[in-house]
Amino acid sequence: MYARDMARIATPVGTVTVWGDDVAVESITIDAADLPLNGGSARAVRAAAVQLEEWFGGTRRDFDLPLQPAVSPRGGALRAAMCAIPYGAAWSYGRLAAAAGSSARAIGQACARNPYPIVVPCHRVTNADGTLGAYSAGAGSRTKAWLLDFEARDRRGLL
Repeated sequence: MYARDMARIATPVGTVTVWGDDVAVESITIDAADLPLNGGSARAVRAAAVQLEEWFGGTRRDFDLPLQPAVSPRGGALRAAMCAIPYGAAWSYGRLAAAAGSSARAIGQACARNPYPIVVPCHRVTNADGTLGAYSAGAGSRTKAWLLDFEARDRRGLL
């Protein structure tokens, strides 16, 4: 059994906390408040902190991290479908549901329960009319808007 570890990094959307151990990342949270920073020491936790810093720095678009397995095979498939949304893109719940062979409601529930915001990019999932919809991390839709805008600016070379 591995000891649980944590790393906290400062980002433009608040303090991002990564929980896990040497083997896998357990969860990621975004807190709008400033919390004490911590570099973490477990391999998976440290790797996640470094990759998130690179993402916010505009030098990384994809993540390569060991995540805890999804609770069910269906959850794993929905997670993979979210990860397949291209960087800087926004897909509707319905479009992602069609791509994943699922329902928009199931996609919404998977997004709401996503333990890996940013890394599993549920912020890229929007309402059919293009409005943001809900976001369960950080400051909610304000954080989601910032993440989408950041990716769009990066794709246009404006960072």
